[in-house]
Amino acid sequence: MIFPILSRRYQNRQRGIQLEYPFAYKNQGPGQLRPMTPLSRPTLLEIAAQPYPLALDPARTALLLIDMQRDFLEPGGFGAMLGNDVSLLRSAIAPCQRLLDVARKAGMLVIHTREGHRPDLSDAPPAKLTRGPGPMRIGDAGPMGRILIRGEPGHAIVPELMPLPDEPVLDKPGKGAFYQTDLSLLLANRGIASLIVAGVTTEVCVHTSVREANDRGFECLVVSDAVASYFPQFHRAALDMITAQGGIFGWVADATTLCAELARIDA
Repeated sequence: MIFPILSRRYQNRQRGIQLEYPFAYKNQGPGQLRPMTPLSRPTLLEIAAQPYPLALDPARTALLLIDMQRDFLEPGGFGAMLGNDVSLLRSAIAPCQRLLDVARKAGMLVIHTREGHRPDLSDAPPAKLTRGPGPMRIGDAGPMGRILIRGEPGHAIVPELMPLPDEPVLDKPGKGAFYQTDLSLLLANRGIASLIVAGVTTEVCVHTSVREANDRGFECLVVSDAVASYFPQFHRAALDMITAQGGIFGWVADATTLCAELARIDA
């Protein structure tokens, strides 16, 4: 059994460690990992990010686009029905389009998620169904079909970011992209070690997914202008929380900086 070490190179000033490139270790039995020949040296991109530059291996990085759905981003959807200004979320569409373009050209794995439930609501906890004072709840009929129900028009990803046929689309019943989905399996099968994360909302589904990924050992780069919130103060606080204490949950960079680096890759 082979265990790849993360393909990144960075300076950890506190520990004085520098990782140059990944090695593979063969399992010889309990507590006996023998180093084998180094894996092929990756092409590393140095991304100007906060709290410090991130060395990214594109071959082991995936773009994760979270919940860019009509119900959240379009007028008449669930978000608007709750009294939110959807234009704040729509500001993330253009940066996400740029990310999608460069990621596809670079041949990177692109994964989309959608939050929603089965038509019979059997996968929706009662607490979620009854939460909130709004006039309509999950499963009720809305302007775009039943709210947050799989297969309804409002559940679909916005046309500007439509997935390609070969791009996985994960339907998740919760906030996190890993909860009750096969995301971990998809990433493991492709040898992914790092995630570029975009989508909505910054403080809810994006943050939950980044925390889940962090606990599973993934490096996460959140794209500051390709994520958005109905509440600007929550957006700012959520990004600050990611980079606090030396990057406790990951890194943050803007789409222009990241796209310029990714555009250097030949697929």
